[in-house]
Amino acid sequence: MSADRWHCLMPYPPAPVPHAASGPLSGLRLAVKDIFDVAGYPTGCGCPLKLAQSGIKPRTASAALALLEAGAEFVGKTHTDELAWSMYGMNAHFGTPVNPAAPDRIPGGSSSGSAVAVAAGLADLAIGSDTGGSVRAPASFCGIWGIRPSHGALPLDHTMELAASYDTCGIFARDGATLLRALQVLLPDPGVALDAPDLLRPADMWDQLAPAPRAVLERAFAGQSARALSIFPQGVEAAYATFLTTVNADARDSVLPFIRDTAMPLVRGIDGRVAAAEALTEPEIAQARADRAVFAAELDARLGPQGVLLAPVVHDAPFRLDAPLAVFDSYRHHAMRLLCVAGLAGLPQVVFPAGQVEGAPYGAALIGPRGSDLALVALACEMTKGQTHGSH
Repeated sequence: MSADRWHCLMPYPPAPVPHAASGPLSGLRLAVKDIFDVAGYPTGCGCPLKLAQSGIKPRTASAALALLEAGAEFVGKTHTDELAWSMYGMNAHFGTPVNPAAPDRIPGGSSSGSAVAVAAGLADLAIGSDTGGSVRAPASFCGIWGIRPSHGALPLDHTMELAASYDTCGIFARDGATLLRALQVLLPDPGVALDAPDLLRPADMWDQLAPAPRAVLERAFAGQSARALSIFPQGVEAAYATFLTTVNADARDSVLPFIRDTAMPLVRGIDGRVAAAEALTEPEIAQARADRAVFAAELDARLGPQGVLLAPVVHDAPFRLDAPLAVFDSYRHHAMRLLCVAGLAGLPQVVFPAGQVEGAPYGAALIGPRGSDLALVALACEMTKGQTHGSH
């Protein structure tokens, strides 16, 4: 294991993890979020009680195995927010990875260690998970590339479940070409082509931005001819409420039994989410799931087979580690009003560096039709050709 001054790798005793001697990913180093099993290692999920119960895992999650069998070399398991249930990258038990692009700011989570390992150059590729934004937010915060794939496109076997109808296996890389190489291994079927992409500017996402991040986004998409549309037919607040209810309903079934059975101490943030999940009623859940299906169908119809949203990732740069509690309490809710779109609809979203806000990275994103993952990354590579912003 490399010396880890960024505190992104779990300090587990090293174990041999075989990889193919040659293949399309030869020469690339791979880090894996510590909610995915890797044979020879425990899976701690950012939670001391989970780690204590884990034991050494006998099998490797399929997504990681596919990258290893394509020649990528394993360099370590990475830190995560506890139970992958936060988006800041801070862990009260195991510490907070250092954002290499902005050391005084949060790295983003819950796939904090994976994003930092890539941004710091300790890995070329990293596996993360994205339920509500846990690949997309850290990619934006650390100035790197990341993808939340179409829901269900990549396997999640031998992986901790948080919210089954939202959970995805995502990938980080420092550049689009490397991200595309990894995705081509994981998605051998080319999927939906974007032969004549219909570029769309979701006005009700852009309207959530302050002037500085909006200016970065304007520059990132300068020269792209896009028509404006609205994607929140019932309003932003209604969509966000639907997201919260449906994601918490999933978590109630997956992680709450563990929390109850172990009487796990609840850190700030998780305590509120647990309370919200426990308070849900069956009629509320059924209504929210129906509303989600309507939102997804309407967005599918708006996109059609070639529609691509030119979208913000989050509303602002990552906040400072010493920010007041009010910022900790509010940032997530503002960010999730943007991050919830791809999750609600199960669509792929690729994030790439766009520039800086207040001296910290700020990403831009494309959201495309379901199954257009490979074409979407290729389109982002084409759009960003020759651009240098976001490097550090």
